[in-house]
Amino acid sequence: MGTFRETVIISNPEDSQFKELDLVVDTGATYTWIPEDYLNQLKVKPKFTRKLRLADGKIIERNAALININLKGEVLPTICIFGDPKSEPLLGAVTLEEFGLGVDPINKTLVPVPLLLLYFH
Repeated sequence: MGTFRETVIISNPEDSQFKELDLVVDTGATYTWIPEDYLNQLKVKPKFTRKLRLADGKIIERNAALININLKGEVLPTICIFGDPKSEPLLGAVTLEEFGLGVDPINKTLVPVPLLLLYFH
């Protein structure tokens, strides 16, 4: 598909601090991944952990927390993994689904998509 970036604003839900970041859109990543040095600047504290499978099959466990993310003018909370310092920040699939967004691989942009509901009317 090729990669592209999306500019977002992340913030600490327990504080008024925020930071603008360019995230690589990565539908292969379950969660949004923000380097811990950025999260530390915003005083985001780890609240829980998540196990993650890397591309090579290795399983790692990382700290995680809820952050607010401003994406395309809408602000929602999302799970964020504390990434390695200086690593590439990633916008993961869960966050995209929470915002009702999908990927247009031709135009390398995010587009609104209908969400699924298993309900028989």
